[in-house]
Amino acid sequence: MSFVNYASREINAKIVYYGPGLCGKTTNLQFIYKKTKPETKGKLITLATETERTLFFDFMPLALGEIKGFKTRFHLYTVPGQIFYNASRKLVLKGADGIVFVADSQAERMDANVESYENMKINLEEQGYSLGQIPHVIQYNKRDLPDIVPLADIKKALNVNGVPDFEAAASGGAGVFETFKAVVKLVLSDLEKG
Repeated sequence: MSFVNYASREINAKIVYYGPGLCGKTTNLQFIYKKTKPETKGKLITLATETERTLFFDFMPLALGEIKGFKTRFHLYTVPGQIFYNASRKLVLKGADGIVFVADSQAERMDANVESYENMKINLEEQGYSLGQIPHVIQYNKRDLPDIVPLADIKKALNVNGVPDFEAAASGGAGVFETFKAVVKLVLSDLEKG
């Protein structure tokens, strides 16, 4: 989970964006990166392959606020969307302090959303955690496209625990910061308890 650096008086927290391939995980991080002040962000690293826009992860530390005199720094990662990169998904998910599950609202992607959500739960369980133990939110992305699943139906399929959820169109930035702020708030609240 979070890493405390006493020398620099920093708490480092990890937020993982999880979801099926091409659902908008990388687009979320790229938008956040683009809109963040240069002095508060680190480098954005993207590893791409021929078949997947992001093979391994995007990384971006952000300095946001303090907890008990310690600066907080958030490291944002995405998992590869395709299921055959499951070993990489597990590695990126390890030690997450918060999770944003990004769902693709297009009707033909519902099976992929459900499969990815179940895969996330299994990967957490294999690491000794349940999804209920980790602050998380759900983003219903691509709400600006035609042929999308009605909001009530996608919520029923994915948000069985009633966690905070948001509609988004990440390509234009709609809902991106609302989603990010919500997961940060949950992670900060969790860190303050510990």
